[in-house]
Amino acid sequence: MMRRFRSWLAESWTTGQAILYGTLAVGVLDALAAIVTFGLRGTPPPRIFQGIAVGLLGRAAIEGGWGTVVLGIVLHFTVALGIVTTYVIASRVAPALARHPLALGPLYGIAAFFVMNLVVIPLSAIGAVVLRWPGSLNGLLIHALLVGPPATIAAAKAFAGRRD
Repeated sequence: MMRRFRSWLAESWTTGQAILYGTLAVGVLDALAAIVTFGLRGTPPPRIFQGIAVGLLGRAAIEGGWGTVVLGIVLHFTVALGIVTTYVIASRVAPALARHPLALGPLYGIAAFFVMNLVVIPLSAIGAVVLRWPGSLNGLLIHALLVGPPATIAAAKAFAGRRD
């Protein structure tokens, strides 16, 4: 199994493919994690994505109907695009980042969690957030397992077989 994974990892993608596939993986996995996590608390999926749209439109997004649901999905995947693109570009500058995707993936996911919660969200219409233990632990685990690794694996695939 691990041999197959390493063989797959050694297959090269173009930078564009890496960013596209990494973005899709991060966006879908993070969205599914949010749907499950918040669904267990009674929040329906459309409301989750309206909550993301609140960052751009303010509280009015909650009453915006399907238009703000779609906007929330677009914003969610835009953030995923930023997370993946940042790591791919960083890997161009520091190629060692692409050589250890499984080791660095969880660390990058945790870094992405803190940047989102301490920089991006406070600068949005949502404003400052208070990180509380149970929710933060859940968010950290999701980012460490489902956000960081796909981004770092995408970067590794973009540079597979290259000597930098």
